[in-house]
Amino acid sequence: MRQQQPGVTQPRPPTVAEQRARAAAQQQEQARFLADAAAYEKKRKKRKRLLIGGGVTAGVVGLVAIWYAAASPDNVTAQCTDNNDVIVDDDYCSDSYYRSHGGYSSGGFIYIGGSSYRYNYGGSGSVGQKVSGGSYTLPKGANVSTKSGTSVQRGGFGISGSSKSGGS
Repeated sequence: MRQQQPGVTQPRPPTVAEQRARAAAQQQEQARFLADAAAYEKKRKKRKRLLIGGGVTAGVVGLVAIWYAAASPDNVTAQCTDNNDVIVDDDYCSDSYYRSHGGYSSGGFIYIGGSSYRYNYGGSGSVGQKVSGGSYTLPKGANVSTKSGTSVQRGGFGISGSSKSGGS
């Protein structure tokens, strides 16, 4: 048969070798498809785990940051005020100053002559102005210092008369 005519010529049946070759090719194609699907699934799982791990890590870092911020003491500025709540020079609340001027300290107040002085914690204003805001009670667990950098360890009302201050 030298010529094939469309619609007339019948294809010959495949030989046993051709059938085996086709079956082997289909099996290889199916195995390749399954391997690709398994690799894709493995990558997807790994990516998902990394995303979840990253989210957990971010959450833990955030939690540690919040804990650290809550645990670290606040920095508070103390300003020396007179009995009219006017800000005066920090020297008036200094141990060495009131002792050298014949004053004494009692309950967070410093008495020099006829005037009393005490620290205002967290208030604002400048020397000669009335203090705005703040409190006369020492904040618990706070690092307290004056604008000049002196560390303050004295309390407000109801605190013993002992006081300590040190340079920075």
